[in-house]
Amino acid sequence: MPPLPKGFLADSLNRIQPSPTIAVTSKARDLKAAGRDVIGLGAGEPDFDTPENIKEAAIAAIRRGETKYTAVEGIPQLREAIAKKFKRENNLDYTPAQTFVSPGGKSILFNALLATVNPGDEVIVPAPYWVSYPDIVMLAGGKPVIVECTLEQGFRLTPEALEKAITSKTKWLVFNQPSNPTGACYTREQLKALTDVLLKHPHVWVLTDDMYEHLVYGGFKFHTVAEVEPKLYDRTLTMNGVSKAYAMTGWRIGYCAGPEPLIKAMAKLQSQSATNAASISQWASVEALNGTQDFIPKFQKIFEERRDLVVSMLNQSNGIECPKPEGAFYVYPSIRKLIGKKTPSGKVIATDEDFASELLETEGVAVVHGAAFGLSPFFRNSYATSNKVLEDACHRIQRFCASLT
Repeated sequence: MPPLPKGFLADSLNRIQPSPTIAVTSKARDLKAAGRDVIGLGAGEPDFDTPENIKEAAIAAIRRGETKYTAVEGIPQLREAIAKKFKRENNLDYTPAQTFVSPGGKSILFNALLATVNPGDEVIVPAPYWVSYPDIVMLAGGKPVIVECTLEQGFRLTPEALEKAITSKTKWLVFNQPSNPTGACYTREQLKALTDVLLKHPHVWVLTDDMYEHLVYGGFKFHTVAEVEPKLYDRTLTMNGVSKAYAMTGWRIGYCAGPEPLIKAMAKLQSQSATNAASISQWASVEALNGTQDFIPKFQKIFEERRDLVVSMLNQSNGIECPKPEGAFYVYPSIRKLIGKKTPSGKVIATDEDFASELLETEGVAVVHGAAFGLSPFFRNSYATSNKVLEDACHRIQRFCASLT
């Protein structure tokens, strides 16, 4: 097949890279298909099945013939359920007209940023960050302003760092907690310190990604930005979805709520792209939000046990320092003590990408290198799989680290 003509592809594609997390997952899948014994810890996907009541709601919707196009913003029943969820769980008052449904959380980000960011606008992105944030900003023509949040800071954005990053060109702060990739969470007091800074800069909006809201451990109490500081309500887009807490990644439903003019702008954009999220997935999500929530504490307990297992075993690995996160289902261990070490074959571990590559090659464990998330030298390890698999993977990581000299 001949290559595409020179200049055929849009210049905007040069601003972005393929998703590193998807790339790792795909590589692990390909190696497995080729017969390699590979454990994939790269995907951000619960291993639980979607709860039965949600699946049954989808089947019932199919049988009722709910298989047509829907309104761009989402079916009324789901938008009402979203508004009730925000009131019930976050003490946020939104009307259904202030809510919006999209095919996945990534599409919420895409619609919000492309609908608002002009060339030269700055968007503050704390690092480590979810891999798609900077790329979507750049695709929109904006400039991501990366603010490093170190291990010593608990991977949290400080008020001082936020203040320093804000300029007259700042349009958004993209704020994610519990964090992907670190699992870091913010107490109400820590959030209030950040919102106090934002109150001084009325031109800065907040896009808060709460996708892992329900996956918090050890009695941690989740709070969201507009809940902590109601004065920011009119310039906050609060985003969430059903993928993580409800084990519905493949259903592709993200949702948000915010000022109605912004919602209408996002709908205008989506009307010319995806049009609407899948009708059956929307009906399943109505049941997810309105139906029983009794499986969520069970998921939490299992994830917490897995977290403790992985943290303990990784901290027994030579040269790895693994903090214990408060939420999500990832750990983000430091490998700074391993930089400069050599593998038995003589390969020098110069970067966290080298570490992840050699770990996959020699031990068949797929993790995502820290540079993909904007902070090195670390790696992201998902623990959204069984204890047996996690124990095997951690033993392999221990063996790999012990082999480095």
